[in-house]
This record gives sequence, structure tokens and C-alpha cells, in this order.
Amino acid sequence: MSSIPANSDTSMNSPLYESVNLEVSKPDPELANLVPGEYALKNQVLPLRREGDSLVVAIGSVSSLPAIDDLGVLLQMDIVPMMADPAMLREKIEEVFLERILSQLPGSQDAEQTTDVNENTDLADLTKMASETAVVQMVNLMFAQAVRDGASDIHIEPYEKEVKVRYRIDGMLGEMLRPPKRMHAALISRLKILGEMNIAERRLPQDGRIKITIAGRQIDVRVSILPTVFGERAVMRILDKGTAMLGLEELGLAPDLLERYRRVISQPYGIVLVTGPTGAGKSTTLYASLQEIWSPHTNILTVEDPVEYQVSGIGQIQVRPNIGLTFAAGLRSIVRQDPDVVMVGEIRDHETAEIAIHAALTGHLVFSTLHTNDAPGAITRLLDMGVEPFLVASSLIGVVAQRLIRRNCSNCRVEYEPAWEHIQAIGFSEEEAKTTKFLRGKGCEKCQGSGFKGRVGVYELFVVDDHIKKMVVDRASSNELKGYAVREFGMRTLLGDGKRAVMEGRTTAQEVLRVIQREEF
Repeated sequence: MSSIPANSDTSMNSPLYESVNLEVSKPDPELANLVPGEYALKNQVLPLRREGDSLVVAIGSVSSLPAIDDLGVLLQMDIVPMMADPAMLREKIEEVFLERILSQLPGSQDAEQTTDVNENTDLADLTKMASETAVVQMVNLMFAQAVRDGASDIHIEPYEKEVKVRYRIDGMLGEMLRPPKRMHAALISRLKILGEMNIAERRLPQDGRIKITIAGRQIDVRVSILPTVFGERAVMRILDKGTAMLGLEELGLAPDLLERYRRVISQPYGIVLVTGPTGAGKSTTLYASLQEIWSPHTNILTVEDPVEYQVSGIGQIQVRPNIGLTFAAGLRSIVRQDPDVVMVGEIRDHETAEIAIHAALTGHLVFSTLHTNDAPGAITRLLDMGVEPFLVASSLIGVVAQRLIRRNCSNCRVEYEPAWEHIQAIGFSEEEAKTTKFLRGKGCEKCQGSGFKGRVGVYELFVVDDHIKKMVVDRASSNELKGYAVREFGMRTLLGDGKRAVMEGRTTAQEVLRVIQREEF
């Protein structure tokens, strides 16, 4: 029944097959019902439109041609294949069939008829619910959609009469789905099975890890499940190695800052700290730094909680406090493994700080993170932990503070006139405001109407010199240290780097102020 010639040339560039742009040519939702969802996903075929008695179907590669023949026999129709971009085709198939699955499920009107799941519910019932085709497909497509949209986290949140699924995209949470309440227990059970957790335990928090392959990419998912009043809540952190393992040039450091930071991390020993709140991209900066200095002649060891990304050529240790393997214990053992470079996931207490400093003083280059508002604040934090000022002064060589700000969508950004108070707050003078072309995204399909697509880092690099060492020994405040660095070295603060990003049209003043505290000097 298919219209494919028997001895057709099967190369992608064959003139026998026209190309189709799926951004322009939208699939007819009615035709999706003709093709089983599992078949479409497995064989990567998407019905587009009818042309007389024929069905036009998009395929990503010639390997789908046998499936087209089968489809012609199944539907008793002539099939006209058209070549589409494989990545775009996968996206469109997932979109179409996710909508179909959701439309077939009972809606929120059935919320009153929920299945009551409690600690006495039979384990076999839960396992059966979790293996239903709709539940399995929904979980798979939830992950696929999250990876496609660039989400960092998926939240499944149960409430009294509804369940919300929210994705964190570019640092902002947004609601994506509302599965029926009756599906909640089955979704959570499915995640527990995938994450090798105890499916019968519903009263205690549990953590697990899922490895999945989406669009040919290996994705790690860290799962946290927590019991709440209305059922178990799940948060999944998506660890996509492809997006995390960036080089230093890809982080968004200004050229002058990049050059200075490279000089800092090329030192033979000392401590380099990266500071900022959770989710500011500190781990990505540390991994990029380690990749920058890695060579076949160096021994790099890390102690992390958890090990988020496995890096080739680097020895990584997972912290396990329940058996006594803390940051301090791991670090104490690491220094006996003849390392050149050591990375400690986080300095959390006095003991870890002391060992890290002694490692630096005995000839190791040590990288770690702290939670502080700015770079000079790291010194104050170490002193507050009880570390002696002379030890901090003699070991610390540099601190990077960072934040992630959303980037203007390149597809829909336009010139606009920002409010004066916003640009004044990030340090613009009237003269600078007159000569700057301010840009923002107006919102389009690619950025889901937000005006932003992707994130970029803003940085503050504090380099320790002899005078700063003396100030540290004298217990100078972080404001005094910051003032000196700005005056003497022209250190660009976080807000100053945010201003640079606005001047370059990469983001808006409002976005900078949303993420970075205003400065008082």
C-alpha cells in the first residue's frame, strides 16, 4: 500500500523524499489517533496531513522506511514519507502523544473519586498501578519533555483535590501538567521502581537515582520523595552531563575576568573558593576549572555530596555520613593519595576548613564552595568558622562569587526603554543610559512566552594580594576588603558584571535586580 518505490535510494539526500520543516508544517492532531503512540515513538513516524487518499508522514531517517510500509498495510492507505530534522521530529512526536495520553485520562472532575492510598494499601496493587501503560508513558514523556525544555527540576506536588507537575526552567518554576489525583500514587510508585527505592515505604523520606536515555543522551535523575499531608511529593533533579560539562569559555566570564581566573587556577598550591546560593552554578564552574587544569601528569581527586557528574580521568569520592565518611574524613584520606589537585564539594564546618587549608599549605591546589553573598564574604565566613586569620591569609589565593541570570531570547528580543530606577539601581549613569541599546524578549513560542531562553553566569573575582593578606590578619570586615579590591584592582562586583550583561543586550536590568542584591557603595 505504501508509495515507496521498491528499489528506492535510501540516502537522506535522495530526491525521492521531500523535506518538511516541522516548525512551519504542524501535524493534524486528528490524524494522531490513526497511529498507536508506542509505534510512533519507537519508529519515529509522525502523521502530518491527508492528501487525497494518501497520508503524508514525517520520518527522521531512512531506517523508518520499513515501519512506513507496515503503517501502509495497517491503515490500508498509501503513505507518502517526508524527511524531517530528527531532533525536531522527536520533540513533535512527544508533544502530540503526551497530549493524547492526558486527554484519555479521567480529568479533574474525577477528583472526588480518588483511590485512597495509605500505608495499608496492598503492595501488589501499587506495583500493578505503576506498570499501567498510561503511567509508564506519562513518566517517560514527563522526563523527555523536561529534557527538551531544558528543565533542571521536576516537581510532583499533591494537594487535597489535585496534583500539579511543575518544571524549573532557567531557575523559575512553572506549572506544566495537572494529572488526575487518582494517578498520583501510581506515578510515585513508578518513580520508586525506577529509582530502586522501597515501594512499600510511604511514611519516610527516600532518595534514589534513575539513569535514562533520552534522544540518545544519557541523563541522570536524582529523586527525592517526601511524605506530605496529601501524599508523597517528588522532586527530580535532572543531571544532564551534556549541559553541565562546559569549558571555562562557555560559562560567560568576560575576557578580562577569564584571563585573571586562569592565572589564579594555574597556581601550584592554595585554595580557590566558589561562592553563591544553591543553584547558582558553582559545581559547573568547579568542573570547568578541573577540566581546564587536567593533564595526564596531574592527579585530581574530589570528595562530593553527591557526585553529580562522573568525570573521566578524575577520582571522585561520594560522602556517606551514615558510615562516617564525611567531607572531613574523605579529605583527610585524600591527602594521603598523592594528589596534585583536590576538590571538596563544600566547606561546611571548622574541621573541613582546617584540613582544606592545611592541604593547601602543604603544596596542593584545593577547590571548594561556600554559601556567601559575595566574594570577600568568604573570608569572613571562614573566620566565623573558627579558622585562624593567619591560616586564611597564607592559603587563600582567590574567590569567585557567581549568580545565574536568564538570557534574553535570541528569537524575539527587541529594543525597549527600561524604567530609570531599574537601570540606575544597577549603576548606570545618565550618559551611559543614553548610549546603551537596551534589549528584552517580547515572548515567543521558543521561549514559551517568557522572553528568556537559557541562563548565563555573572561573576565577581576577588584575588588575594599581600595587602589583603595583612587586612585578613587584622580581621578587616568584608566591606573593607571589597572596597579595597574595587579601588585598587577595579574589581567588578556582581552587580557591575550584571550591568555589563545588560549593556551587551544579553539580559534586562529587572532580571539582574531579581537575582543580585543592590549594593550600597
